[in-house]
Amino acid sequence: MLDRLFVLIQYVVPQLLISRLAGKLADCRAPKPILTPVIRWFIGRYGVNMSEAANEDLASYPTFNAFFTRELKPGLRPLTGGPETVVSPVDGTVSQLGQISHDRVFQAKGQCFSLVELLGGDIERARPFEDGEFATIYLAPHDYHRIHMPIAGTLREMVYVPGRLFSVNPVTAEAVPGLFARNERVVSIFDTEAGPMAMVLVGAMIVGSVETRWAGVVAPKPGRREVTSYDYQDQSPAIWYERGEEMGSFRLGSTVILVFPKGATGWRADLQSRDRLRLGEALAAVRNAPQETPEPH
Repeated sequence: MLDRLFVLIQYVVPQLLISRLAGKLADCRAPKPILTPVIRWFIGRYGVNMSEAANEDLASYPTFNAFFTRELKPGLRPLTGGPETVVSPVDGTVSQLGQISHDRVFQAKGQCFSLVELLGGDIERARPFEDGEFATIYLAPHDYHRIHMPIAGTLREMVYVPGRLFSVNPVTAEAVPGLFARNERVVSIFDTEAGPMAMVLVGAMIVGSVETRWAGVVAPKPGRREVTSYDYQDQSPAIWYERGEEMGSFRLGSTVILVFPKGATGWRADLQSRDRLRLGEALAAVRNAPQETPEPH
């Protein structure tokens, strides 16, 4: 009953207004006697492991977002395997993974969403991924919230897709049809040794914004609510990221969806829904992988 009420409330509250306000508050330089107790409460409430943080001094964080997007101590997340191994881009929990059926991507029991809609409504952009492979990874409040590359690649295109801002936790995923193709999101298309890869950063209720290293904070201009594509194919030098290199962050948490073409990768056979993943842990193997580390092009 409480779960149903939680979902119903999200349909009627002003999601965008609440989330943008939360983002502004999270970036606000509040006095330390106010901010530090809030951070301490959050750590206790959600079980954040601050022993992994590069900076364990709570009073030194100037804003809540600075704490939330904190760095890890060096060496804590070693990469598994070589260039033929696709690694988890984040610390998180497997929501779902498997094969796309034409345009349908499995969300949760009884729920699917459209691949074309997920990638911004362009059929040609989605065509290389038809019947491909996908993995959806949910980041809980206690997780490390920087996002890293699962495989080396060159950025081809970024697409901002406006939408709703439902919560993306398991309760909402089971109850809201087409959740991930309805929420605001940033789609990045990379060229990799496994072929094209779509990396979708999904916004959610209370998420302040999504940030990428090449574009900074990605948010619509006031009054603009349309799909916006940014072409990086002719960028010189090319925007290239190594496997495991940081490419962005969630300023308050959400979900990452990876999409590969049909037959390009094989997910780890032992991975299941609700399994925990750590950044750098093996997620899939590239089929017909190269023997040497790929170079930018």
